[in-house]
Amino acid sequence: MKKLFKLILNTIPRPILIRLSYVARPLLAFFLKGNTFTDPIDGKSFKIFLPYGYGNQRNNVLSPSSLSLERHRLLWLYLINETDFFTSIVKKKVLHFAPEQAFYKLFRKQKNIDYTTTDLFSPLADVKADICNLPFEDNSYDIIFCNHVLEHIPDDTKAMQELYRVLKPGGMGIFQIPQDLSLDVTFFDDSITNQKERAAIFGQYDHVRIYGRDYFDKLRSIGFNVVEEDYTNKIKPELVKRYCLAKGEIIPICYK
Repeated sequence: MKKLFKLILNTIPRPILIRLSYVARPLLAFFLKGNTFTDPIDGKSFKIFLPYGYGNQRNNVLSPSSLSLERHRLLWLYLINETDFFTSIVKKKVLHFAPEQAFYKLFRKQKNIDYTTTDLFSPLADVKADICNLPFEDNSYDIIFCNHVLEHIPDDTKAMQELYRVLKPGGMGIFQIPQDLSLDVTFFDDSITNQKERAAIFGQYDHVRIYGRDYFDKLRSIGFNVVEEDYTNKIKPELVKRYCLAKGEIIPICYK
C-alpha cells in the first residue's frame, strides 16, 4: 500500500488528486473501519490510518474519512479547545490559503465566519492569487490560515509581509510549516532542482527549504507576536496516540 500511495502522490497533479479523493474517500472509510485510531475532526474510528509522504512515507497518518494528517488534527483540537473559532457570536472574516479538504466543507458551513479561500491552483479556491501579491486590502481579515504553504514559496519574506499586511490589528494567523526542530537555522539550496533529490532532501518535490527553529523569529521580524504552541504536551498521551498526532509539533500562533 505504501508504494501505491507514493506512486499516486508523485505522479498525479494535486488539483486532480483533490477531485479524485471525493470518490475514493467513502470507499476507504468503509473498508478500514475499526477501533484503533480516531479522527477527532469527524469522530470516526479505523483499524489503521493510511501512509503518506512524497519522500519517506509515514505510517498511520492519513485519516481515511476526512483525509486529515497529523497537523490538521492537531490544529482542529487547538481551535476547538483553545479558541472561540467555532463559537464566537461576533462574525469574523477568515482567509484560508490552499484550503485543506479536512476543513473546507466544515468551515464553509459555519455561520459565524465570513470565509474566503485563496490559492493559485487549488480547485477549492474562491480567489486565485499569488501569496506574494495579494489582491486584498490592508487590515482585512480577523483570522488567516496559511498552513504548509510557505515552504513552497521562494520569497517567503514577501509572503509573510503580505500575510501581515492583510491581517487586522489584533487578528490571529496560524502558519504551520514542516519543521525540523533539531535545526537552529533554516536550510535551503536553490541548486537542487531534481525532483527526486528535492523529495529526499526537503521531504517533498515542490518544497524549497526545511525550516528550523529560526522560523518563529523570522515571523517576529515581520512584526508578528508569535506564540510557539507545543500543544501535544497539553493532550493526554493516550489521545496523542489514538488521534495519530506528531508528538512535539509546534503550532505557530501569530498575532498582529
